[in-house]
Amino acid sequence: MQRIRLRYTKRGRLRFTSHRDFQRAFERALRRAEVPMAYSAGFTPHPKVSYANAAPTGTGSEAEYLEIALTEARDPERLRLLLDESLPAGLDIVDAVEARTSGLADRLTASVWELRLAGVEPAEAERAVAAFNAAPAVEVQRRTKNGVRTFDARSAVAHLESVTTHGSQADRPTDQPCAILRLVVRHVTPAVRPDDVLSGLRAVADLAPPVPAAVTRLAQGLFDEETGAVTDPLAPDREAKAPEPQPAAASAAAKASA
Repeated sequence: MQRIRLRYTKRGRLRFTSHRDFQRAFERALRRAEVPMAYSAGFTPHPKVSYANAAPTGTGSEAEYLEIALTEARDPERLRLLLDESLPAGLDIVDAVEARTSGLADRLTASVWELRLAGVEPAEAERAVAAFNAAPAVEVQRRTKNGVRTFDARSAVAHLESVTTHGSQADRPTDQPCAILRLVVRHVTPAVRPDDVLSGLRAVADLAPPVPAAVTRLAQGLFDEETGAVTDPLAPDREAKAPEPQPAAASAAAKASA
């Protein structure tokens, strides 16, 4: 059985697709591309697809990950092209590698987010960022199915800054004054989302954008505590050597000894 790991995006209007919507679209793409999928056992077999840490509905993303299991070996790049052609524009398969290591989900320990705050002056955003970074803790509230929950949004934020460049991948460009924030958030429990950080900025600095922020995940991967960088989670699979094929005689001997 071969395992392939894929990175995909949610761009433009497709950022409003829910995770369940994407699952349905992706399974249709697997059928269109005639991918030799492995299926689970039981009364209701389903394709073996493992999704990892999907972005919230309404946010764009350049770095979503999943893993599929195949019954026949396929070239990862060829498979990527076939699946990309079978998905709507905006849900794009941008990378594919053969899984040669374990623990993809364990390597997704942080995300890099970009928040575009239309109608907010950059100087105002900088003051709010400084107040947030200086605070030892920033308590925010989130409504859950079990009621309102209060938690600290500051401890999960490894880095937060206001950037001045407008060469952004975020959605919804605008001619109005616009502040752009970059933040690195550790994946903790309870999860701290970009909207929680916005709630924290409102709490410590009364920063309230006039329109909803356009949020895009730029990257996710293993967080390096020394450098503050978020590394590519597929790099270990690229760097790992493929197992060398055994000669037929050696393979037969190994089976006989087993």
